[in-house]
This record gives sequence, C-alpha cells and structure tokens, in this order.
Amino acid sequence: MTARIIDGKAFAETLRGRVAQEVTRLKDGLGVTPGLAVVLVGDDPASHVYVRNKHKATVEAGMQSFEHRLAEDTTEQELMGLIDQLNADPEVHGILVQLPLPDHLDSDLVINAIDPSKDVDGFHISNVGLLGTGQKSMVPCTPLGCLLMLRDVHDSLSGLNAVVIGRSNIVGKPMAQLLLGESCTVTIAHSRTKDLAEVVRGADIVVAAVGRPKMVPGDWIKPGATVIDVGINRIDAPEKGLREDGTVKTRLVGDVDFDSCAEVAGAITPVPGGVGPMTIACLLANTVTACCRANGFPEPEGLAV
Repeated sequence: MTARIIDGKAFAETLRGRVAQEVTRLKDGLGVTPGLAVVLVGDDPASHVYVRNKHKATVEAGMQSFEHRLAEDTTEQELMGLIDQLNADPEVHGILVQLPLPDHLDSDLVINAIDPSKDVDGFHISNVGLLGTGQKSMVPCTPLGCLLMLRDVHDSLSGLNAVVIGRSNIVGKPMAQLLLGESCTVTIAHSRTKDLAEVVRGADIVVAAVGRPKMVPGDWIKPGATVIDVGINRIDAPEKGLREDGTVKTRLVGDVDFDSCAEVAGAITPVPGGVGPMTIACLLANTVTACCRANGFPEPEGLAV
C-alpha cells in the first residue's frame, strides 16, 4: 500500500482563494473589509519571518493588515495599552500577539487581555472553554487546518478511532476537542502513555504533535489509517554537505517516520508541505469569520467549525 500524500500547500492555496472570495464579497457587497492586527515584541528572528509571511498573506487576500512592532524592553503596561486600543478599534477584527514574548512579559496575561471575539489564535481561556463545551468559538489555527484536511480525506469522521499524540494547549488538547465534536472516539496519548505503540495501532486517525523527530514508525500505524504530522523538527543532514562555516546542513522532518508510515497509511501529510501551510490560511479564515460575527453577517461555510 502506498499512502495518498495530502498536499497541504495546494489545500492551503485553495483555502486562501476561498478566503479572498469572501473578502471581496464583504467589501463589495457589505462595505466591510476584514482587518488583522499582528503585534510583535522584540527581535526574535523566526518571529520576524512569521510576521512578514502573515502580513503578505493578509494583503494578498484583500484584507487590512495592521502591524505593530514593539521594542524588546516594552513594558507590560505599554503592551496591554496597545491591546486595549485594538480591542476598541472597529476596523480590527482579529488580533494576534506573536509568541514567544520576551521573558519579562506574561504571555497568559497578554493573551487573555485580547477580546475573545478577536482572538484569531484561539488561545484565550474563554475560547478554550467554549471549544471544550462544544460551543461556537475561535479555534486555534493549526488544529483547524488539521480538521479541514481530515474532512477532505474522509466522507465522515463519525465513529472513527483517533489518537492525538501530544497534549499541548496549542495543538494536542484543542485537536482532541475538535475530533470529539466530529463524534470520533478520542485518545490523548503522550510521552508517559503505557505501550504507546499499541495505543496508536488501534487508530483510524493519528495526529502526531509531540515535537520529537521521527518518533512514530510505520509499524505503529494501522493499515489504511490517516496520519496527520504536525511536527516540525530540524535534524542534521550530512548528505547535504557542510555550510561555509563548517557546520552540518540540516533538513526538516516531522514527528512520524514518513517513509515507513507512507507504506502503511491510507493518507499522510508530508513535512514540510503538509500541516504548516494550513496554519496561516486558517488564520485568514478565522479573521473573516470574526469579521462576519462582529457585523452579524452569515458565516461562510467551510471556513470555521
């Protein structure tokens, strides 16, 4: 058996196209332009890349992009003051504070200061509670992307056995809640799960989000199962040679051993090119959803849970 490769890049491109259509509908038909505000504190190089990519994708979708770049030594009071301004701004429908924040800032305090209806990352404790109780909420982007891909692979998720490996607040826990909402039988597994291999072998759906390179081998996978690999790990790749400074070049791998799992699975996401591209696409989708909810407009189908 050779697994179907789930092309996250193509899927995300299609989703961004649908977002752009909805933005055009909102602008031309209803006179409202969705707006996303991104707040970046400090000089973390990876965060700068992420923010730049989010800005580009937001503008390409026809939305308003509001960037706020703050110094590393920005005080909590200054940051909270900016969030208060964005909460009150009717042109801002989504607010994202790029993590990680500098050590002197309390991430939980900052995230929970965002208006839950504008929390397009889905991290606010109110959205976590709403999702956990099956109510309408803003859903974290990565789990939302995983769910949209799973819906595309399966006609129905109802009754399937799903194992989520990883219990983080960003992916593992919300992913489990979303799968419960689809009437799956859900197990949250993690590093301390007894006989993890046997637990995974019973799964029709495996979502790996544990942060360990190639942790899940093919002999853990039930024949025909769908494997969603959320992991992004950088490992040495001596076969690619050395950099100019003499260090070994690296490559990206997921939390599953792709080659062995692809021989057994029915469908699988690659790394890179699987879940990753869906995260920004779902951020844009969440912003459109937030805009529709804020204005009392019907929500577009297929962009939210």
